[in-house]
Amino acid sequence: MRLIRGLLPSLSLVLTGCFLYGFGGGTGFPPTIKTVAVIPFENLTAEPALTNEINRAVREAVQGRLGLRPAGEAAADAVVKGTIQRYEPDIPIAFGGAQNQNVQVSRRKLQISINVQIIDQKNNKILWERNGLSVEGDYTSAESEGRKKAIERLITEIVDGAQSQW
Repeated sequence: MRLIRGLLPSLSLVLTGCFLYGFGGGTGFPPTIKTVAVIPFENLTAEPALTNEINRAVREAVQGRLGLRPAGEAAADAVVKGTIQRYEPDIPIAFGGAQNQNVQVSRRKLQISINVQIIDQKNNKILWERNGLSVEGDYTSAESEGRKKAIERLITEIVDGAQSQW
């Protein structure tokens, strides 16, 4: 009985602490950020298809993975914008071929570099920013395979970076 009386105050402190502290689900943003507009990224590369591919992937990620609703730029709580800085599609990384024969490239990679910002429009404050975000995707024959991998990594970096702020 003495043991129970001695443990009771400690137990109540522990339980009170558990109820006061909790894990809340959220988007990784302040509670005022509920809607987002993804502005088409400026494309400084010679690959015009990148603009649509990256914009679609970013839009799907901020809506699906961050839980923000889409909105027009004027009405959105936050805006995502960026610049596609570099696209290098044909970097050899693995070679094959026997001695004294022509060397064949058996694996390649591509690199994409962007600058990206997520801005709280109401407070005119940058919520998250990353300049020179660079990702790679490797492939054997189809460049599109490498581009898909690189864009998936790009989205992971953006979502993880945005969530790490809160």
